Amino acid sequence: MNKAKAKGLRDASWSVGDAKDFLRLTAAEAAIVEMRASLAANLRRLRTARRLSQAALAELIGSSQSRVAKMEAGDPSVSLELLIRSLLATGARKREIAQLIVA
Repeated sequence: MNKAKAKGLRDASWSVGDAKDFLRLTAAEAAIVEMRASLAANLRRLRTARRLSQAALAELIGSSQSRVAKMEAGDPSVSLELLIRSLLATGARKREIAQLIVA
């Protein structure tokens, strides 16, 4: 949010914060949410760049197409391990995945 909009909201007696504040997350919880979101978004990007369908990726990782859809949507029921395994199946390198986590 830009500064002018935030100021306008504060002037109108609104509270301005981020998801961490709203959900009352610890720093560790917020970091995990950010990592999960980054991995999920990039899974879709890499899958489509490699011209893999969700069904084809599911077959590579021994899962279902609906599970891949949940991974790409950032569903909290998906483990970080499965996200990472799926990224590796798309051809992502460990260093590339590490950069996604750090970003």
